[in-house]
Amino acid sequence: MKKFDIEPYEDQNDSVDFRNEEAYLRAKKKVDAIIGFYWHLAVYVIVNLFLIILIAVNSSEGFTGFGPYATAFFWGIGLAFHFLGVFGTNFLFGKNWEKRKIEEFMKKEEQNWE
Repeated sequence: MKKFDIEPYEDQNDSVDFRNEEAYLRAKKKVDAIIGFYWHLAVYVIVNLFLIILIAVNSSEGFTGFGPYATAFFWGIGLAFHFLGVFGTNFLFGKNWEKRKIEEFMKKEEQNWE
């Protein structure tokens, strides 16, 4: 027999609460990232509209040429990377998109045979 024959105290509710708290914190972090992206997008649109109009009105070229749109172009590249960082590369199709589409087409084929 061991010197101390005591089991460590483990409460199931504590571990469930801890997992729920971790899940909540991960979800909160994702929501904050999405909100941050949308704020970035809003500022991008407002500032670039202002800059395009300001530069175009005060230049001899007007709205033609690359000048009025340069800031929007290069900032747009950064915004695109921010988008990919927040939503990931599987944004449009998702992780299981291919599998779902195959199943959808197979079901349609089954209905055509009936």
